[in-house]
Amino acid sequence: MARKSVSQMKLSQNPHALRDSSEKNLEVAIGRSVRELRKRQRMTGADLAAQTGLSVSMLSKIENGVISSSLGTLQALANALRVPLLQLFSGYAEHRGAMHVKSDQGVEIERAGTRAGHQYHLLGHIGSNNSGVVVEPYMIVLTTESDRFPTFQHEGIELLYMLEGIVSYRHAEQVYRLEPGDTLLFDADAPHGPVELVELPAKFLSVITYPQSK
Repeated sequence: MARKSVSQMKLSQNPHALRDSSEKNLEVAIGRSVRELRKRQRMTGADLAAQTGLSVSMLSKIENGVISSSLGTLQALANALRVPLLQLFSGYAEHRGAMHVKSDQGVEIERAGTRAGHQYHLLGHIGSNNSGVVVEPYMIVLTTESDRFPTFQHEGIELLYMLEGIVSYRHAEQVYRLEPGDTLLFDADAPHGPVELVELPAKFLSVITYPQSK
């Protein structure tokens, strides 16, 4: 099967599509969900109140987000509305992490498998999150003191973006000549790494993604 070039590929995800705005107040988010689900099922407030054992005035307070409901009350509402309990929380805005690292302030670390002369500057880190993946962005600098070896191998997907210098970079059985502006995206479970430092110093971004530990 012939491979498609990048220019021929059609991406299915629309980066400009916006999700419904989320509510930062938990009570208001729950109340909005209850009201929308009730109306979608063409139930009156009196109908839902009767099925859950709540008074109409109490249900009104819940739908308007002015009181905090017990877990038992929320479960009764979910049962009456015939939805999973978690669906009542669907409109709540969870924290989304971000990290800003100023120029030359990336933390220099010794990553597992790092060899002499390979400078790794971690550019940011976000821990456990709802995406299910971990992302590790690095700035890597290779100098005349750097070892030449093609033996990195780890889980995940890796993206390289060449900024400066020229490097011959191996992935599995293939060797790629990386020059400024070039990118290389690959399955990191295959052996990979620089085999020839053609023009130094060499500097490139490495972005590694892999599943969060369960």
